[in-house]
Amino acid sequence: MATAPQASLPVFYKDLMPLNSRDHATWKSRTTDKAPWLAGFHAVPLTVEEFPQAARHFPIIFSTGESPVPLALLGLNEGVNVFVDAEGKVTENIYIPAYVRRYPFLLAKLTPDSEELSLCFDPTSELIGAFDEGNALFDGDQPSEATKALLGFCEQFEQAGIKTQAFIEELAKHSLLMDGEVAIQQEGAAQPFIYRGFQMIDQAKLREVRGDVLRGWNQSGLLPLIYAHLFSLDLIREIFGRQVQQGKGPAVTPGA
Repeated sequence: MATAPQASLPVFYKDLMPLNSRDHATWKSRTTDKAPWLAGFHAVPLTVEEFPQAARHFPIIFSTGESPVPLALLGLNEGVNVFVDAEGKVTENIYIPAYVRRYPFLLAKLTPDSEELSLCFDPTSELIGAFDEGNALFDGDQPSEATKALLGFCEQFEQAGIKTQAFIEELAKHSLLMDGEVAIQQEGAAQPFIYRGFQMIDQAKLREVRGDVLRGWNQSGLLPLIYAHLFSLDLIREIFGRQVQQGKGPAVTPGA
């Protein structure tokens, strides 16, 4: 079976394969209430369309580097996720980012010079295969209704990604992103715990943005996204508290 290009696989994906009726005619996909592939990740990508919902549950930060992306912060330390247990059980009533819900599917180019995106999947996932039960992926040689819905969801995700890139470019245009730092003083600790390695919007620079630009952002819906990010940062301390409660917090050095 043909395999999609593997140069740089997205987070979660261990392999990629294009879905086709020849090789996968009898395959099915199934749902699950567990996400073991998510347990070891402390941050996952977000699209701007998700900011209003995500901001109620997670801190929204931006990755470092030349091409920052918005991230839902699920833990403060590498490999720590306070919303998923070791078996992959996700905390109830928590918002699940679209990036997570999309797995194990995504749209990808089958050749580097191709303009077309094809529906692919991670063949190492246990959510797709030649199962007795589940949603059929094909009806004869045609995509089933379930596959059409998957394709539609992935297409919407790609469109949301384009809007997200435009949002990032607007922030960069006005130099609004700065290196983030959060200090959390835990009771009994001699020194506060310092967390870095992310970006956030510089509120001082935001206050200097011209009024006509702010009006445009308000009309386009960009300004509420900025404030959703800023307000969500208060949840960093809640994430820290969850880590401590779950025994995943940093080691405390007692004060003198």
